Amino acid sequence: MPVAFWRRGPRTRCWPIRTYAGSIWAKLSACDPRRRPRPPHGFPRSGMKPRLQTSLGQQLVMTPQLRQAIRLLQMSTAELEIELTEAVETNPLLDWSEPEEEQVQVRGSDDDQPPAEPAQEIARDTDDDRDDWSPDEGPWTTSGSGGSFDDDENGSPAERVAEADTLHGHLLWQLHLSHLSARDRRIGATLIDALEDDGYLREPLSGIVQALRPDIEAREDEVLVVLRQVQRFDPVGVAARTLGECLHLQLAVLSDDTPGKTLALQIADTALERLPRSGVAGLAQEMKRPLAEMEEAVQLLRTLDPKPGAQVGDLSHDTYVVPDCVVWRQRGVWRAALSGNTLPRISIHRGYEQMIRQCGDSDAGYLKAQLQEARWLLKSVEARGDTLLKVMRCLLHQQAGFLEFGEQALRPLTLRDVAEEVGLHESTVSRAIARKYVRTPRGTLPMRAFFASGIDTEGGGEASSTAIQAMIRRLVDGENPRKPLSDAKLADLLKSSGIPVARRTVAKYREALNILSSHERVRIG
Repeated sequence: MPVAFWRRGPRTRCWPIRTYAGSIWAKLSACDPRRRPRPPHGFPRSGMKPRLQTSLGQQLVMTPQLRQAIRLLQMSTAELEIELTEAVETNPLLDWSEPEEEQVQVRGSDDDQPPAEPAQEIARDTDDDRDDWSPDEGPWTTSGSGGSFDDDENGSPAERVAEADTLHGHLLWQLHLSHLSARDRRIGATLIDALEDDGYLREPLSGIVQALRPDIEAREDEVLVVLRQVQRFDPVGVAARTLGECLHLQLAVLSDDTPGKTLALQIADTALERLPRSGVAGLAQEMKRPLAEMEEAVQLLRTLDPKPGAQVGDLSHDTYVVPDCVVWRQRGVWRAALSGNTLPRISIHRGYEQMIRQCGDSDAGYLKAQLQEARWLLKSVEARGDTLLKVMRCLLHQQAGFLEFGEQALRPLTLRDVAEEVGLHESTVSRAIARKYVRTPRGTLPMRAFFASGIDTEGGGEASSTAIQAMIRRLVDGENPRKPLSDAKLADLLKSSGIPVARRTVAKYREALNILSSHERVRIG
């Protein structure tokens, strides 16, 4: 506790010290030892001495095995395949195991004994559940990247991958096959490079002329002539400068006896912008044409593609996915299993394992280290599958209505809810569902689609944000095309259904669904 101490001496003046007892003793130790007062109670007379102390404590250490298990858990199926291939190539103790059957390998069924052939089991239950969906409706084969093909016979897998076609490459290929001169081909290549992904040419011809200089001196009319040639390429309607020109190019290739073609060309050239505001009946009155002919021409315009360039292009990197789990219903109960792609298709090479006893010390040490790494890898892959299956079972238990009735029945579910039920950490659940997909009767869905935030309803329950978005989508689809529903009106309709949602929340959900605002959704009646 704080004390007051006064130091007096013949050669020093007095000064007050108000501090703790330990600080007093430290200050007085520097004074004359003959005039040093006695230390306060509880302090040793001889000062502090170094000594050793032992204490117990707990500390989490990230072992190499734990790091490997975490890294494999958050990998997608394609990344896991690459990891296993690399491990087999670098570790002599690992080898590809021969697949026993080329179908979905169900593991970890809800029954005590997992069925060896789930398709046959479900086939026996067809009389009881004719609407049930089985994971073996169609061929479900997987081609492994290691040990499943002959490189000498089929060549390298990289050489068998077809290069993705692009819009610019597709048009340049047609340009080189045309009978244009070398100069016109240079102009055509510049025009193709200026096209956007949807196939439109929004760069003015004057800008194309400037881009050709100083190599080529061309006039705008010369560029326009080459543009007319490019507009004849496939897909039809490409290189158009406006929507009306795009529709005109597509109508021009139709036969002359196509019903409504003449009037549709007139609408595309002169009255396309007035069509959304006036409607079919109003436009027929303005152009003094019969209503039946106008409806026929408008219907022909609706069959055309407003973005022809989108037909050709690179596919998204996630267009093709490999599901990690398979979900099906058996006797009214939803079941989950791991697909054959997530099961470990590697094993330990028994021949090298037996050589450890016969090798020398140096060789045996190397083989033992590789054997330990192989066992760690197999154990990590096994743990990855068990975690995925445990999380998927929890999702089936929580979101059975989502599989039955769709997004409107999706319950609010968070990572914490799943973590508490399965006994894992939230970060582990997050890694388990990252870039993972599940094959369901509703299609192949990402595992994150089973999660949704919740909003309290007036009845005391909760409604998920995904369910609210589905309701907004349904209301917009059923609205009057001449009088679209505003965000405030959508909020009132949701409130009448027992879901109090603010207008700003409705606007946020509408933008997430890529739905235009009410004044931009005015459609033809």
